[in-house]
Amino acid sequence: MDGYKEGPLGATFQENGRCLFRVWAPFAELVEVHIVGDNERLEAAVRDDWGYHQIELGEVAPGALYFYSLDGGRDLPDPASKSQPQGIHGPSQVIVLDFPWEDSGWRGVRLRDFVIYELHVGAFTHEGTFDAVIPHLDELAELGITAIELMPVAQFPGERNWGYDGVNLFAAQNSYGGPEGLKRLVNACHNRGIAVVLDVVYNHLGPEGNYLPEFGPYFTDRHQSSWGQGLNLDGAHSDAVRRFFINNSLYWTIDCHIDALRLDAAHAILDNSVTHLLRELAEEVHARARALGRTAYLIAESSANDARFMRKPDLGGHGIDAQWNDDFHHSVHSILTGERGGYYIDFGELSNLAKALREGFVQTGGYSHYRKRRHGMPSTEFAAEKFVVFAQNHDQVGNRMLGERLGSLVSFEAQKLAAGLVLLSPYLPMLFMGEEYGEVAPFPYFISHSDPELIEAVRMGRKREFEAFEWAGEPPDPQSCATFNAAKLQHGLRSQGAHGALYGFYKELLRLRREVPALSRPTKSGLVVSSDCKSNTISMTRTSSRGQAVVMFNLSPQKSTAVVPATPGRWSKLIDSADQQWGGPGPVAGGTVFSSRELTVDLTPHSFILLTEAGNSHNA
Repeated sequence: MDGYKEGPLGATFQENGRCLFRVWAPFAELVEVHIVGDNERLEAAVRDDWGYHQIELGEVAPGALYFYSLDGGRDLPDPASKSQPQGIHGPSQVIVLDFPWEDSGWRGVRLRDFVIYELHVGAFTHEGTFDAVIPHLDELAELGITAIELMPVAQFPGERNWGYDGVNLFAAQNSYGGPEGLKRLVNACHNRGIAVVLDVVYNHLGPEGNYLPEFGPYFTDRHQSSWGQGLNLDGAHSDAVRRFFINNSLYWTIDCHIDALRLDAAHAILDNSVTHLLRELAEEVHARARALGRTAYLIAESSANDARFMRKPDLGGHGIDAQWNDDFHHSVHSILTGERGGYYIDFGELSNLAKALREGFVQTGGYSHYRKRRHGMPSTEFAAEKFVVFAQNHDQVGNRMLGERLGSLVSFEAQKLAAGLVLLSPYLPMLFMGEEYGEVAPFPYFISHSDPELIEAVRMGRKREFEAFEWAGEPPDPQSCATFNAAKLQHGLRSQGAHGALYGFYKELLRLRREVPALSRPTKSGLVVSSDCKSNTISMTRTSSRGQAVVMFNLSPQKSTAVVPATPGRWSKLIDSADQQWGGPGPVAGGTVFSSRELTVDLTPHSFILLTEAGNSHNA
């Protein structure tokens, strides 16, 4: 690219046994590599015309620790460090990028086959490490999970954090097991046919340990975000800043074999360039993965309902493969809980949920009472596999005052109803860790900063965030170890009582999603969604060349009757959430339902039933 010399960033241990150090510091005249430890020394790098400083050194073995010093100043960690064994303020570490991968035949999971399981590495197990996740992979594969999504693992302050305060974006968190631990987890996933999605944060860096501004103009006052200064993606010297983030995405994808990147708050990646960073990033990630015979996807997380993220570049879009759909969650949550505070004020109507099932976005240009302006764009043009839907995720659980899961807010029957809406929808489903068995541990916000003023600022900021929701009580102290420990999963619940019934229910829904022809493809083709406000029911018909399936949902806390047009004849019941097998009160409908020109089914409160034409029921 014009404007600077391409090349690797950070410390690259080479086949000749020497180590190449390369860092961008355009305003520094002298950059020195400070090797610390037994063979301590200070070596001056050579500066090129574009502000990159580079030097190749011998006698620097993997495991060696180093800092950079700019113009004789203090020691600083490498902005592109691959390992921070002593944390964000400590020295960076030289590592070998090679790993004994066992996935040479791995080509990835097709996006349309993604069933995502979001997890926080620190809270998923008692040990809180990458390696501790591995023993649970067989259970997840048996459940029907085809992709796990890791909340951010880039090095953050301390040992407990959601991950969105990361500051060493290339370094996998040391307390989780570092880069080797991450690679072992990815390798184990691929050996079980499971893809790995990694949550990355390219809209801000954490407030503690962010040394990037000392190296160069990574940030600018021209853009402001919820976290302060925006990134300099479109001003003077921005070519190198853009390259930093693109190289980061390529590192995770190519060197760590990650299958997809979830782009946090993509709407907050502010860039007025002719070619937006996301478009450039998507083009490079896709091209490099194709060259390796693999698939790699980008999934945007955004509340903007901006169709441009997913549009192809030749149509003026960024070419992102899929997007989280918060509208789906808000529609489900507001109806089942009755909550209308904060952004839920724009939801709560049956028509919202029907539109989410039918189209994707609910807010498509109309007035938003929460934002007090028009919001969103239509999404009818996009294939169903472009949307990731969920009834719970880390944001929607953890950004509640007490971090309550849905199961703490609604009845057991309503939990199953939410599962049916997500897993039988035409979109890509995502579960939040423990949801499948009704985990009771909350998922509150937690940190482990070292600056008392910053800790207090986080505490006060959390309280302000909750004002719009008018929730009672005090949020748990995010700095407390007890807050973090309370979030640890209790996997043993999976086999106990109602938890076991719920786990079996999720497993059966995922089997039906795979094996019933009308449900097995995420597609809007052959999809008909209708709602009846009087009966508080939604009916969803999905048709394929190999048959038809009808799902009838009762969103009411009372018994109700759903009616939907259907092919005349016998229809077989594949699953009824009210069945006692699933911990329900007992079904109203029998195993076979007859249709003249419509299906009429009585449903218990907060329940649903899945039917197929009798001639196709064997496909289940």
